[in-house]
Amino acid sequence: MGPYQILKRIGKFAYELDLPNELAPVHPMFNVSMLKKCIGDPVSIIPLEGLGVDESLSYEEVSVEILKRQVKRLRNKEIASVKVLWRNHLVEGATWEAEADMKSRYPHLFPFTPIQA
Repeated sequence: MGPYQILKRIGKFAYELDLPNELAPVHPMFNVSMLKKCIGDPVSIIPLEGLGVDESLSYEEVSVEILKRQVKRLRNKEIASVKVLWRNHLVEGATWEAEADMKSRYPHLFPFTPIQA
């Protein structure tokens, strides 16, 4: 999430951020390993409103679309996976997931194909 302005550096490895009121329960100090430099691409900024952040300050990823499908053959087994586009992510943020897992969790993303006799 973000970007957020850095208020000050705390020691060698921590920074205090200027967080919005919606994130008031979050401590504003962050280790440098948790931060990523903002390049300034406004398209890649995920707005906090509408994200569905709950009181534990987490949110549920919601799949939007299956972009690609691939099958990898191992020695005696085939593994099908799908590239999933997630809500509030760019296409570059799509991830490869096991097809069987995605079918069980998100059956609406897979078109019905009738069995032919």
